[in-house]
Amino acid sequence: MTAFAFGDSPALAKELAALVLAGHKRATASLPAQFEADGAPLPEAGDVSIVTLGDGTPVAIIETTEVRLVPFGAVDAAFASAEGEGDRSLAWWRAAHTAFFGRVLARLGGRLDDSSLVVCERFRLLCAGRIPE
Repeated sequence: MTAFAFGDSPALAKELAALVLAGHKRATASLPAQFEADGAPLPEAGDVSIVTLGDGTPVAIIETTEVRLVPFGAVDAAFASAEGEGDRSLAWWRAAHTAFFGRVLARLGGRLDDSSLVVCERFRLLCAGRIPE
């Protein structure tokens, strides 16, 4: 079982964990390069993970139900909605993830375009904790 925080900052990790606990966030997107940089395998259906806050505080346990590698430009509205962020639209998802993946790839020496592969992972909540005040 692995433990991880969503996002790239403590504030974003807390915001996204809250969406998981509320049942709004049922998917997440990442880049294969993120896993490569961490020396970690890509997620697989059946994987169980602990969702943490940015400080490592565990708040949920999730199970991966589906993983697909999809070109950035082909991510669809259903997946964007399942991510549960912003207004849940594809336009919002593309803008937010262009910025997020841009930050990630700037650190890793890459560049994002519509053909860049995205790890589209769907999950279900197995156990919900709470976010400390």
